[in-house]
Amino acid sequence: MKLAVIAANGQAGKAIVEEAVKRGHEVTAIVRSENKSQAESIIKKDLFELTKDDLTGFDAVISAFGAYTPDTLPLHSKSIELFNQLLAGTQTRFLVVGGSGSLYIDETKTTRLLDTPDFPEEFKSLAKAQADELDLLRTKNNLNWAFVSPAVDFIPDGEKTGNYILAGEIFTTNEKRNKPD
Repeated sequence: MKLAVIAANGQAGKAIVEEAVKRGHEVTAIVRSENKSQAESIIKKDLFELTKDDLTGFDAVISAFGAYTPDTLPLHSKSIELFNQLLAGTQTRFLVVGGSGSLYIDETKTTRLLDTPDFPEEFKSLAKAQADELDLLRTKNNLNWAFVSPAVDFIPDGEKTGNYILAGEIFTTNEKRNKPD
């Protein structure tokens, strides 16, 4: 499979590239600066300068892009608009690495993790930006997308277990946790 990983120098991006290379996929890192991932193919470009030609020929484009300051948080949604322009109507799968704050804590899907009283205040702005990003994706009917929420305590260089929980949009923990830290 031919994959493009945007923000391949970041924590999630590097982990995605490493696993994809290990599994034999053909991976292109899209980075703003010198490539620090295991990808052999590189596009050195800011994501907001990408063109349709840059993303042509990939089976999947994975965005591990993150913005963390109050001034840059709106870039999450801005990036979705860009990828919609570049990938809508194509067969290319678009995957976004989001956050667990956008997950629901109830089966009726009325309360998100970020809306709970125990959600850490210092992460609420980021979680809200990522939830907005997901809401925007939901309006993109011509984009073949998926939004992936890593574990609430995602540790990219942590021990690899090979076990994953696929839980849809409901916040879930493994057998070792009763609740998030």
